[in-house]
Amino acid sequence: MSPARILVVDDERFFREAIREVLEPLGHDLVFASDGTSALEEAGDPTLGVVILDLQLPDLHGLEVFRRLRDRRPDLRVIILSAHTDQEYVLEALRLGACDYLAKPIHGEELSLAVGRAVENHGVASSRARLRQRLGELERGLTALRARARAPEADPAELLDAAVALLADLVGAGRTSLLVADGTAQQLRVAAATGGKVPTAEMDPVAIGEGIAGRVWERAEPTLVADLARDERFAGLGHAGRYQTPSFAIAPLQAGGSALGVLCASDPRQGGSFDEDDLSLVKIFAGELAQLIDASRVPRPRVTGGEEAGPHGAALAQAICEAVTAEIEPARILEAVLRPVADQLDAAPVALFLTAPAGDELVREAQWDGGRADDRERLAAPAGLTGAVLESGRLVATGDPSTHPRFDPEVDTPRDGRVRPFLCGPLRFRNKTLGVFRVFPARAEDAQPEVGEVLCAALSAAVRNVLLYRSLLETIEEVAVARRAARPEPAAGPDLRAEVPPVWPVQGDEPPRSP
Repeated sequence: MSPARILVVDDERFFREAIREVLEPLGHDLVFASDGTSALEEAGDPTLGVVILDLQLPDLHGLEVFRRLRDRRPDLRVIILSAHTDQEYVLEALRLGACDYLAKPIHGEELSLAVGRAVENHGVASSRARLRQRLGELERGLTALRARARAPEADPAELLDAAVALLADLVGAGRTSLLVADGTAQQLRVAAATGGKVPTAEMDPVAIGEGIAGRVWERAEPTLVADLARDERFAGLGHAGRYQTPSFAIAPLQAGGSALGVLCASDPRQGGSFDEDDLSLVKIFAGELAQLIDASRVPRPRVTGGEEAGPHGAALAQAICEAVTAEIEPARILEAVLRPVADQLDAAPVALFLTAPAGDELVREAQWDGGRADDRERLAAPAGLTGAVLESGRLVATGDPSTHPRFDPEVDTPRDGRVRPFLCGPLRFRNKTLGVFRVFPARAEDAQPEVGEVLCAALSAAVRNVLLYRSLLETIEEVAVARRAARPEPAAGPDLRAEVPPVWPVQGDEPPRSP
């Protein structure tokens, strides 16, 4: 996604030019307006993400402009410019949702920091909204594929063609392909593809361990490649010039503990690289597609009243995304995203753990117990199956963890020590494992790798958003502390609070302007 453009609204040319001199060298794309009416017209541009808004304008008061901007474009991040006499209006703007304020005369470093925070904040929110929309599209597409697969006249080849075409639309890929392992498990053969010049039947197979798809299948690990030429994992493959762009999002297809093949997206249509959200969609799609391909080996969803009651991966991811969007308090977001996991899997507890700064243990960051069972507060990082997930970055999904040689009852059980079905997966951020999630479903059949892969993608995205939001809040607090420390103590004098103008209370009425 391109960085948001910035609308600067100030009737004084001096301040518009001063802001230009600070922000344009930093690479920001600026649009200018000298009054409130022009600002509201410019706000219709969907590429705008941040507004720097002066309160004193010649036609409308800045507070009224802000109210109208908020109603028309609630996604905009607004920074208020104010004189020292505007403090009551500033407070009202902050109550209404302004993300920051700057006092005139403007300090260049404060301006660049405030704008940087606002742009990043807008990017995080836009990314979350976009992911939510794409998850809805994914669920609708998967519903259509499932209906197509159940039809008596279903053609497997047409089903796979429709699947890779759906993936191409979801992630904006110029090319997508599905490679399936042959009977000897020595080669991957292309079963369906889009965007290539060679017919699918004529495409060469890929040996296991060779090429991008062969290596991903061998490692059984979803992989995001930003730049193939610079990625050490694929050094020496000699694919320079073969693709329009060197970026890939690839995930293995696994069903019932068996690897079936690889799902690959390449050549982003908008140029640039795929991102973590794209990889999350590919992973979720791969898990669902694996169940369609290998339905005979994957346990059927439980049926109640003639309807499928088992959790579908895309629906579970959508529920997590909805929870992130509905909750605005960072301290409660992680707990909120765990509730739908517990509800849909009838699981308790469900918990998120992050690695402690020293790296020797995992600390519980959030949990949802449903009033039934608590998870442990701290875990020894390298111990048990949980430690294996942290070390390898690979999922563990088992109906009976006690049968595994690395099982440790002091680590791989909740606080009560009772052995339960176990799902544990990595929480990834920028190709690094920051911690793990642990889910203890009530039924062994719900501890499936396909469900675990969905949770890896969706919970990693939720943690990523929370960590970025926390970083923004911490930066804002640091700047506020610095401002307070740098502000000189006011000289003793008469109490002027009674002379401060009241907040204009009626929306649509224009407060008086200073001459």
